[in-house]
Amino acid sequence: MSTAPPQTEPPLTKKDFTAPNEVRWCPGCGDYAILNAIQKVFPELGVPRENFVVVSGIGCSSRFPYYMNTYGFHTIHGRGPTVATGVKVANPDLSVWLITGDGDGLSIGGNHLLHILRRNPNINILLFNNRVYGLTKGQYSPTSEVGMKTKSTPMGSVDHPINPIQFAIGAEASFIARTVDTDPKHMIEIFRAAHAHQGTSFIEIFQNCVIYNNHVWEEIYGREARAEQILYLEEGKPLIYGSERNKGIRLNGLKPEVVTLGEGGVSEDDLVVHDSGTDNPLYTTLLSQLVHPDFPTPSGIFHAQERPTYEGAIEEQIQSATEAKGPGDLQSLLKGAGSWVVE
Repeated sequence: MSTAPPQTEPPLTKKDFTAPNEVRWCPGCGDYAILNAIQKVFPELGVPRENFVVVSGIGCSSRFPYYMNTYGFHTIHGRGPTVATGVKVANPDLSVWLITGDGDGLSIGGNHLLHILRRNPNINILLFNNRVYGLTKGQYSPTSEVGMKTKSTPMGSVDHPINPIQFAIGAEASFIARTVDTDPKHMIEIFRAAHAHQGTSFIEIFQNCVIYNNHVWEEIYGREARAEQILYLEEGKPLIYGSERNKGIRLNGLKPEVVTLGEGGVSEDDLVVHDSGTDNPLYTTLLSQLVHPDFPTPSGIFHAQERPTYEGAIEEQIQSATEAKGPGDLQSLLKGAGSWVVE
């Protein structure tokens, strides 16, 4: 008697994660490229489609859940980390992705972002950084450069900008990375690594706002500038960049400096070797301080070091309490020990 072969589900594709909703970003917005990269990488992760959850706050980037054919929450301004943490604790099997922007995540949501990073739930955070408030029509944001003229700073911003990578370092995030919206291959590589990391993954994405801050990153990742201005971080390899791969970063005491290989006897042995797993935060901080125009801009994984996750610690507490006191009774808990009857 023959038996029918087991039925197998067809592999997921990008189409499975494409929502029927019309994508309503401005033509040319960098958000399209990020959306495309996410829809490409999700089918590769081995996670059932029903186990993905996309959470966002408020802003142009925060329309993301509407364009993903997954479960999602469009929350209130800056509070996405709180909802995402609750989702993960309630169901640790879910793959949770939090979408935020430089305004949503680092202004009104700065406190929430800090705490999700230190708590370390297994959540992936994508922070779109275009250095401006786009949804509310062009005010300066926490990452805007000093002197930037906007509708809310007509004489130029006097605020010192936040460096998102340094913010994540200060919160002791367990995974910190950067990528850019014009490099889809690199974006996908970083998203894969973030998913594989057990803990909170923080990814800053340089993203262009074509209406209110067009060409904001042109001097760093424009076609003519990219080879000389982006330093791709490769694990275990020296910090080398340039169109001819002849420039690098070495330390002069505790200060980084740009050198040219072959000049003055400089060789690869003199350069800093990338180590994202180091326990020493000084190295990651050094990388975060490589900023344009004095240095090339690092892109890749700055730091990756696994430590216990928040939801894992909560689950251990629940199991410990259950073993010690039994499964518990909800009605008894609601009534409490100090209830009384008024006659």
